[in-house]
Amino acid sequence: MIRLSELQVKEVISIVDGRRLGFIIDLDIDVKTGKIIALILADQENKSHMFGKTEEIRVLWQQILRIGSDVILVKEAYDQRTLMLP
Repeated sequence: MIRLSELQVKEVISIVDGRRLGFIIDLDIDVKTGKIIALILADQENKSHMFGKTEEIRVLWQQILRIGSDVILVKEAYDQRTLMLP
């Protein structure tokens, strides 16, 4: 078993281009099953957007290839950025 606090200190890296995507700020969890649906990351490239909104990257649990001791390797799709209200 792994805790959220342990996941949050691991940097998420895309194997598509080696880009550092950032660190986990939240999780999407299916309340019916209790399973994690996606990791939510703050987008490092776009710190803030118009009207105080922050860009986020949503990485589906199925896209995780490996959770290592200090990084999480994922296969990222390019259309995963969404806006998150502060």
